[in-house]
Amino acid sequence: MGEAKRRKELGLDPRPKKIVFPEFNKEEVKKKVRAFLYKYPIIPFIFYGLAIIVLIGGLLSIIKIYK
Repeated sequence: MGEAKRRKELGLDPRPKKIVFPEFNKEEVKKKVRAFLYKYPIIPFIFYGLAIIVLIGGLLSIIKIYK
């Protein structure tokens, strides 16, 4: 009989598991982002264009509400 079954029969909660967080390597992430942006240089322009469109849309909706 395994420990999990025995704990269940005794009415005990499952044993808490230790949470292991993955190691975060900032330099590796920077390299991946830079490589991606060098591969697809149009992405920043698309992102900024969408951000400007959203801001203009928000301003127009605010103007429409207060008009």
